[in-house]
Amino acid sequence: MHELEKIIGYRFKDPTLLEIALTHTSYAHESRVKVRHNERLEFLGDSVLSIVTADYLFHAWKDRPEGDLSRTRASLVCESALFQFAQKIELGKYLRLGRGEEMGGGRNRPSVVSDAFEALIAALYLDGGIEVARAFILPFLTGGESAEEDYKTRLQEVVQQNPEERLRYVVEGESGPDHDKHFVVAVYLNSNCIGRGEGHSKKNAEQHAAREALRLMGLVK
Repeated sequence: MHELEKIIGYRFKDPTLLEIALTHTSYAHESRVKVRHNERLEFLGDSVLSIVTADYLFHAWKDRPEGDLSRTRASLVCESALFQFAQKIELGKYLRLGRGEEMGGGRNRPSVVSDAFEALIAALYLDGGIEVARAFILPFLTGGESAEEDYKTRLQEVVQQNPEERLRYVVEGESGPDHDKHFVVAVYLNSNCIGRGEGHSKKNAEQHAAREALRLMGLVK
C-alpha cells in the first residue's frame, strides 16, 4: 500500500493510476523507458474538481447570487488554493520528478504540486467514480482554507461604502507545533473588534473572523 493511500484514506484498485498521477513530465522525459506522466489526468481532474465545487457551492449557499458563486469557485480552484490543499496531504513529497525539476525545487513549486493535485483527483475518479472523488475533494472545500476567501472580500466591500472606515486583522494567539499551528485572529473596524476567528493558519483564522463579523452584521447565516 502506497503511503499516500494511507493519508487520503483510499486504496486504489489500479495502483498504476496513482503512479501516473504522481509522475511529472520531467521524470517521463528523463526516463530511459517509456513512462506515462500526469498531464492528461490533470486535464480531467480540473473538470472533476470544477463540477464537484460548483455542486457544493450551489447547494451550500442557496441564498447567494451567481456572481458570488462564480467568484468563490474561482478562489477554490486556483493554483494557490490547490497548492494549499496539496500541502495538507504532503503531496509534493510523493511526486516523481526529473533530476532538473528536483534540483529546481519542484516539490515545493505551486504549479507542479497543484497540477499533481488535479491529477490525483482524476485518478480517484477513474478508479472509484465521482463519489470517491467527491469524498476526497469536499473536506478541502468545507475546511475553509480558501473557501472563505470571499468573506474577507465581502467584508471589505461593506466597509468601503464608508471611505473613513478601516479594517485590520490582529493575531491574538498562536499555539501548537509547526506542523499543527493554531491561530486566533480578531478583525477590527477602526478601534472596535467586530469578529474573531480560529484556524490552522493566519489566513484561515482571518477568514473565520471576517465571516463572524458578517454574521453579526446579519449578512451571512
